[in-house]
Amino acid sequence: MSRALPKYNKRRVVMIGGASAVVLSAAVIAGSALAGESHDTAQNATTKAAANTVNCPAVAPSLPTVPASAKAEVDRNLALLDTQIAEANKRLVDTVGQGGPNFVQNAILGPLKDKRVSTIDRIAISIGRTAAKPTGLDALAACTLNTAGAGAAAGGAGAASTAPSAPATAQAGGDASGAGAATAGTITCPDVASRLPAVPASAKAEVDRNLALLNTQISEANTRLVKTVGQGGPNFVQNAILGPLKDKRVSTIDRIAISIGRTAAKPTGLDTLAACTLTK
Repeated sequence: MSRALPKYNKRRVVMIGGASAVVLSAAVIAGSALAGESHDTAQNATTKAAANTVNCPAVAPSLPTVPASAKAEVDRNLALLDTQIAEANKRLVDTVGQGGPNFVQNAILGPLKDKRVSTIDRIAISIGRTAAKPTGLDALAACTLNTAGAGAAAGGAGAASTAPSAPATAQAGGDASGAGAATAGTITCPDVASRLPAVPASAKAEVDRNLALLNTQISEANTRLVKTVGQGGPNFVQNAILGPLKDKRVSTIDRIAISIGRTAAKPTGLDTLAACTLTK
């Protein structure tokens, strides 16, 4: 019994030593994981600081007294304006460092303005149904970039208003014809006029004006295609040109339907004509 005891003690020492090694290894792994997590957190903080934030004019203080019948719709659209800003701020973070010098303006601030124009217009229309329709609210649609932390995204927005420095900007010279247009392709949109019912005489002028605006929007988008050849990533055209164009068309087509609906049956389903495609 006395001889077996030392052997037992030796085994116990080995087992304890092995357990210590396991504990030590676990501590090293845990430390590495915590270090990696701290590094990722620091990187996320740096990315958010570099992205900056969007600054938009408040719309609610500029509104007249809102009729009770319009309050729910106005409140819903005011909340939507806040959502749009939050989405734009998130996109600033997600796209830090992407695109050329005009990326923030073309892919974030521009589309945000288009969305706000449409939302603010709905607010004015809803008030105007039972009270004087407010005017001049479209001046509140454009937003700017807060550049509290100097980052890649903010630099892009600043460069757009100072001096062109990227090769993509240099390509923007000239008109929407020639090799540039061939490279960029053209935008094709569904025809709206052919899908309208008989237009009442009282609505004809407004409908014609908005149909002409649809053509202008397509022309502007095609010009922008040429001027931004080579800019951004694979989704640039969709995010910076086709998406904003759809938003503009939704608002314009909606105004056409509303103007007809004042004295006749309001046409439905026209919003399916808003989306456009790129033809190479």
